[in-house]
Amino acid sequence: MLKKFLYTLWIIILSLFVLLSIKNGSFFTFIEDMENRTFDIRQTALANAGIKKHNPNIVIVAIDDASYEYILDNYGEWPLKRDIYAKVTDYIQQTNPQSIAFDLMFVNSIKNDIGADKALVDIFKKYDNVYTSMNLDDQSEELRIAENLPDKLSINFQNKSKQIDLGYLEYTNCRVILSQIIDATSNIGMINVLRGDDGVLRKMPLALQYKDKYYPQLGLKVALNAMGLDYKKNFIIEKNSKMTLGNKTISIDTDGGVILNWYGPAGTFENIPLYKIIKAAEGKSDEHFDFNNKIIYFGATAASLFDIKTVPVDKVYPGVEVQATYVNNLLDGNLIHKTSPFSNIIIGLILALTTILCVVRIPSMPVALGLSVTIYAGYIMLTYYTMKFFNTWIEIVSPLMMALVAFIFTVIIKYLIKSRDFDQQYKLATTDGLTELYNHRYFQEQLKLQTSYSKRYNQPLSLIIIDIDYFKKFNDTYGHQSGDAVLKQVASELKKNVRAADIVCRYGGEEMSIILPNTGYEEAVNIANKLCTIIASKKCKLSNNRESNVTISLGVSGFGADGQTPKELIESADKRLYNAKENGRNRVN
Repeated sequence: MLKKFLYTLWIIILSLFVLLSIKNGSFFTFIEDMENRTFDIRQTALANAGIKKHNPNIVIVAIDDASYEYILDNYGEWPLKRDIYAKVTDYIQQTNPQSIAFDLMFVNSIKNDIGADKALVDIFKKYDNVYTSMNLDDQSEELRIAENLPDKLSINFQNKSKQIDLGYLEYTNCRVILSQIIDATSNIGMINVLRGDDGVLRKMPLALQYKDKYYPQLGLKVALNAMGLDYKKNFIIEKNSKMTLGNKTISIDTDGGVILNWYGPAGTFENIPLYKIIKAAEGKSDEHFDFNNKIIYFGATAASLFDIKTVPVDKVYPGVEVQATYVNNLLDGNLIHKTSPFSNIIIGLILALTTILCVVRIPSMPVALGLSVTIYAGYIMLTYYTMKFFNTWIEIVSPLMMALVAFIFTVIIKYLIKSRDFDQQYKLATTDGLTELYNHRYFQEQLKLQTSYSKRYNQPLSLIIIDIDYFKKFNDTYGHQSGDAVLKQVASELKKNVRAADIVCRYGGEEMSIILPNTGYEEAVNIANKLCTIIASKKCKLSNNRESNVTISLGVSGFGADGQTPKELIESADKRLYNAKENGRNRVN
C-alpha cells in the first residue's frame, strides 16, 4: 500500500509541475532553449568536421585590429575618411568583382570633409554592383524623426502562410544614411539580424517591415545580384512556408527568418585586412589582389568596433561574417529547414510507443532501460546525419521528453501492476479463502517470529485458540452452506474486535487462533472473554433467511509461564480450550 501511495503521489506531483510550467510558459521556454542548444551542438560538430565548404568567391575585406591601428596611425581618426573607401572600391573594381558590399553605415555628413562624402557618392553612381547598408530600429521620434524611404528601396513581399507571423520583423524607425547615397543608388539593404532569447544569432530575415512596406536584407540583395535575379520581383511565402528564389526553394521559419547553416568559426571565409588593400590602392605596396568574379564584403572584425555576434559555432563572430554566411547559404541552397511541430509530435509519439513496447515486452528492467537509451542515442545520431546530408533540423528535446515521460509512466504502471499481482499472490498464499483470515501456514510463521521477538526483547506475547461449539452438529442440522456462513461471520466478528496488531488466523476446521503481540496473559484472557460475549450475543444469518446463535470456547496461553516455543504455547492453549469445552463450552480457560 505504501508503494502504491508513493507512486501515485509522485505522478500527481509530476503532473502538477508540468501543468504549472505549461501555464506560466516556462516549460515551453525551457524546451525551446534546450532545443536551440542541441542545434548549436550539431552545427558546431558539423563545422568542426568541415562537412560543408564555404564559397571561396566570398571574400571579406576586414577592418581588423591591425587595420584599425593603421587607420589611427595614418589618418588620425575613426571612422575612416570616405574618399579612402572610394579609392579602395575603384582599385577593386579594376579586377572585375561580382559585387562589393559595405556592411558599414555611412550616416551623417562629415562637414569638414564634404569632398570625401562626394567621392563615395560618386562611386555609387559609377558602379551598379556596389551595395551598402542601413538599419531599422524602434527608437522614439523624440530622438529622431521616422523618415520616409523611397519606393525604390522596397520589395514586393507577400505572406500566404498561416504559420508565419511577420510582426516580428516590423520596426517603427530607421537610421538613415547619407541622402546623396540614397539618391544615387537602390543597392541599399538592411543589416538587422534575428537573435534568439538567449542572445544567439541563428536566423536572418529576408525582409523587414517599416511603414507598411518591406525592405530587403543586405545579404538578400547581394545574393539576388549574384544569381542574376531582380530584387523587384514578387517574393511570395507560399502556404507551405516556402519561397522560391530562382531555381532554389527555401524554408521560412515562423518569425519570417531563415535559419543559417554555418560553415565554421570566425575566420572561415578569406579575410584580407583593409590596410593591405589601402596600401595597394595608394601605391604604397607591391602586393596584388585578384577579385575577379568575387563577392567582396567590407566590415569590422575588430572587437573594439563592437560589431560582434554570438552564433552557434562561435561566441565571438563578426557581423560581416554573418552576412557572408547568409549570402553563401542563399547561393548554395544550404539554409536549414526545420520540421513542423506536427512532425515533431509524430516523431515523439513513435519514440514513446517504442519505449512503451520495450518496457512492457522486456521482463528485465536494466535491459529495457539499455535498449531505450540505445534507441534514443540512435535517434540523436539520426538528427545529426539528417542535418548533415539534408540540411534539416529535426527536434531532439521535445520528442525525447515525450519518450522519457512515456518511459517513467510505463515503469510506474508496470510496477504498480506487478505490485498488485504480488499482493494478490501473497494474499492467496497466506489467506484462507473462506474466512479471509490468515491461513495455518501463516499462523505458524508468525507465531515462530513473535516468540523469537519476545524472547530477544523480553516482551509479552499471548495466544488464543478458538473453537465453535457443536459445529459438527450444527453442520448436520443446517447443512454445510450454513456452516460456512457461520465460519465467515464468526471470523469477521473476531477481526473487528481485536487490535490491528493482533493476528487472526484460521487454525483448521472450525478452529481459529489469535496471536497477540505485546500482550500479557491476563490481558489476553480479558480479550478472550470479550470475544466470547460478543459472539454469543450475535445472531448468525444462515441460508434460507434463517438465523441462529452460536457460541465459542477459547483457550489462552502466555509466553513464559506456559512455554517459550510455538509448540509449547499451542499445546498449552489447546489444553485450556479442551478444558473450556469439557466445562460446559461458551467460556474461556
